[in-house]
Amino acid sequence: MELLLDALSSGWAIRAMIASSMVGVMCGVIGCFIVLRNMSLIGDALAHAILPGIFISFILVGYSTIGFFLGSVVAGLFTAFGITWIQHNVKTKNDAAIGIVFTTMFAIGVMGISYISQGEGVHLDLSDFLFGTTLSISPEDIYITGTVLVFVLASVIIFYRYLFITTFQETIAQTMGISVKMIHYFLMLLLSFAVVSALRSVGVILVVAMLITPASTALLLSNKLKTVIFISAIIGLISANLGLIFSILFNTTPGPAMTVVVTGFYILAVIFSPKKGLAVKYIRQWKQKKKIEQEDILRQAIKSKDETGTAFSFFSKKLDFSIDKVKKISQSLVKDGLATIKDQNLILNAKGRSMAEDLVRAHRLWETYLVDKVGLTEGQIHDDADEMEHHLSPEFLDEVDHLLGYPATDPHGSPIPQKYKRPLLSLLDLKPKSKAKIAKSQISDAVESELWELGILPNQSFTLTKIEAENVEIQFKSKKQLISANLAQLISVER
Repeated sequence: MELLLDALSSGWAIRAMIASSMVGVMCGVIGCFIVLRNMSLIGDALAHAILPGIFISFILVGYSTIGFFLGSVVAGLFTAFGITWIQHNVKTKNDAAIGIVFTTMFAIGVMGISYISQGEGVHLDLSDFLFGTTLSISPEDIYITGTVLVFVLASVIIFYRYLFITTFQETIAQTMGISVKMIHYFLMLLLSFAVVSALRSVGVILVVAMLITPASTALLLSNKLKTVIFISAIIGLISANLGLIFSILFNTTPGPAMTVVVTGFYILAVIFSPKKGLAVKYIRQWKQKKKIEQEDILRQAIKSKDETGTAFSFFSKKLDFSIDKVKKISQSLVKDGLATIKDQNLILNAKGRSMAEDLVRAHRLWETYLVDKVGLTEGQIHDDADEMEHHLSPEFLDEVDHLLGYPATDPHGSPIPQKYKRPLLSLLDLKPKSKAKIAKSQISDAVESELWELGILPNQSFTLTKIEAENVEIQFKSKKQLISANLAQLISVER
């Protein structure tokens, strides 16, 4: 620890930490737009394609940090324009165009730097540009990186609205008069700046990790772009500093250490993300499995219709569960206040019976829907209904019930438990030629909505003119209206 503190208090370590921190923040911010636009490969391409700029700038101005910076930016922009031109004007796949341009530029850069590094007195090492030289960063590097960071952050803040809409709604942006192509090239400029600034910290090979991984990690933690940008910047900042510390502790190269750290954050997010993590997904699936097993027990218990309870052996045989498993599930039902256990028998209470009837209703309504609306046969529907009954929401079931006309039985002739109690006096209870009026209150909003669609209002007087097997006919204000028998038995009327 003393050795680490001594190292971190040195001038070279302080410069390395400042530069790495700025690079981490900058790459984290720009990386969000690169990942969301599916441009990760372009980021990798620009990182590799800046080598010719370094080679040419060295020939023109010698070993100069500003020269390397300007040459690299020009090479990056040339690469971006070249890739875009090929994609728009030549019949070549987008990813193939990227591969062709960046590999060519990278090859030219490697050949050029390798050639000039052979000369006497030339201190230009290719590995420094490939993997970074964080520990030899100069004050000039920090000034340039700081200037670029300010420019990039200011650009994102000022042009955030344009970047946002061209990222998610390109067509709408065009109708608003926003030049999507111009925003694309401007983003390429910012990306080139970020890549060149990261050159000394992580090198051209690993800079893509600092661009993509923090943003990908942040997208696992949030769906709001501003939050994603903030989280990505923080992850980039922390990863750069931790990577630098680990490189000092283990005497290794800082760039790869930073990459390993940021990848570690990504793996943690993959596993423990509150909404998208694998651990949360596993827990959710486990809870859903337990819920389905409980509901299977409830539905079998209500079907047995034994007031003294249902034996564990019945569930074991019916559901192919072991006795121990049935006992464990039954105990969980007792814990949830749905049942009691007596002499190896499960006895549902009122709450348990109500929940079980809801499951039976869902099962039989879905079977009826599959036969009446989808056209399946009775032999094809049971397994599907067994699965779907656990996933149908009450609101959806009410819609299905309404669509089917509130059927009393399923295709097998079994009664469908009704969600609402029958009216004391329904339209179907009246005799032909009877006069009555529609009650002010109905048993459900769905019935009131159906009456409204038929043009029948509360307190509307009518005469029942005809009763048939499938429909009844009423007359009011010289208008005759047919109503299905299933709906008529749910309509409350008053004499």
